Amino acid sequence: MKPKIRRCGVLMHPTSFPSPHGIGSLGDEAFSFIDLLSQAKASLWQILPLGPTGYGDSPYAARSTFAGNELLIDLRTLAYEGYLDVEDVLFHPDFPSGRVEYGSVRNYKEPLLEQAAATFIAEAAKKERETYQQFVKENQWWLEDYALYQVLCRTYHDSRWFEIWPKKVRLREDTTLHQLKKEHAKAIENIQVQQYFFYTQWANVKQYANKKGIQIIGDIPIFVAPDSVDAWSHRDLFKMDEDGRQTASSGVPPDAFSDEGQLWGNPVYDWEAHKKQQFSWWIKRIEKTLEMCDIIRIDHFRGFAAYWEVPKGEKTAIHGTWMPSPGKEFFSALKAHLGEELPIIAEDLGVITEDVDELRISNGFPGMKILQFAFSVEQGKLDANNTYLPHNCEHNSVIYTGTHDNNTSRGWYESLDEQTGDAVRRYLECPDDQVVWQLIRHMLLSHAKDAILPMQDWLELGAEGRMNIPSTCGVSNWSWRAENLHPVEWRIERLKSLIELSGREGI
Repeated sequence: MKPKIRRCGVLMHPTSFPSPHGIGSLGDEAFSFIDLLSQAKASLWQILPLGPTGYGDSPYAARSTFAGNELLIDLRTLAYEGYLDVEDVLFHPDFPSGRVEYGSVRNYKEPLLEQAAATFIAEAAKKERETYQQFVKENQWWLEDYALYQVLCRTYHDSRWFEIWPKKVRLREDTTLHQLKKEHAKAIENIQVQQYFFYTQWANVKQYANKKGIQIIGDIPIFVAPDSVDAWSHRDLFKMDEDGRQTASSGVPPDAFSDEGQLWGNPVYDWEAHKKQQFSWWIKRIEKTLEMCDIIRIDHFRGFAAYWEVPKGEKTAIHGTWMPSPGKEFFSALKAHLGEELPIIAEDLGVITEDVDELRISNGFPGMKILQFAFSVEQGKLDANNTYLPHNCEHNSVIYTGTHDNNTSRGWYESLDEQTGDAVRRYLECPDDQVVWQLIRHMLLSHAKDAILPMQDWLELGAEGRMNIPSTCGVSNWSWRAENLHPVEWRIERLKSLIELSGREGI
């Protein structure tokens, strides 16, 4: 009988890499991180969505589901290639080392990226120019709209196309768009070149990771941002009126954690329109992500069974309705296009109903298990049947100490009440100072086929290392950065030893 492959990985978004330019990039630090994973015998690297971020800087509210975040482009590589002066890269503001200050980073990097793209347009060698032209040809179906959209965001000083932009632009009147493309041709090409830089650098990073035996887990938010090129250029695929404004928004209903639920505000899909187009937009979305990654985690997977739709004008999510989604038809179409074995992880956290489980299980997708959700205590006793406890995890699942939406494991443990903290220590059989490593150990020894720990847990950081607090828009969200990519040797050796002991070397 063929043994089941078991793997271990680390969650680390590229923005969190250390670098001299205020934000992580796809340069030396990306390759150093891959070397670090290889040294520890980890075979998975999980990231967050790679799209260009807008207001709030959340990768889950990107301005495009197909474009890459230009702020991740490595300036040093562009200087090596002759598109920037070395002085431009060597002399930079004194950025904080532990956090991304997005405004300062944009002020510094965006002019340099425009300068590099302009130099490329003027001076690129014939071979490089031909490669670029091939990139544009292959990606024209999304690239031209994205480049124009970014130009218009700057022109109107606002990304809210549905409120601020002139009506003919908002509704994409043909003659108007043709004129805008002609008028802004240089700026549009500049943005297309920047996307070429991003995709070229990312392809090199992915190739290096795969060569080292490491697969990359990407991420797709189920919904798109309202102020995105996707919503603007594909209004027919969303529930919008003839004036381009949403008639309904996404969210989740009230629950034990929120009396008003959560009103996310994303446009919801007109699934009938998607069916008429044979889910072509969604298929392209999955296809494009699989070019960039090896595995996809789909955020809010339950939305493919049913989603919470809130009517226009509501201030909270209370008065919403569960609406059916054609998940079975969609995944059937996706399999017909990409094959039966889809490398998808279903984010199935929260209140999950039988139809969601059936959709996930029938397609063979692993669900997610979060250790921080495992320690439910009632009347002083740990619930040994909690499905998130390592001994209860099924093989076809991916177990995490925590995700980008959780506190770090150390921060989480330090916030527990005395009773729950005692249950954690008794389950793990360890004192306070070993809780994080014992969580990692039990996660790796679980039956789950894949086990992922955030980089912050490898470093045993406290709450100061938290990546995101859901339903907030604070300056600390999405901004954490590692001080360096050289953990003390014992941390590398300890994780390596646990990976070997638990048979998670991925081979």
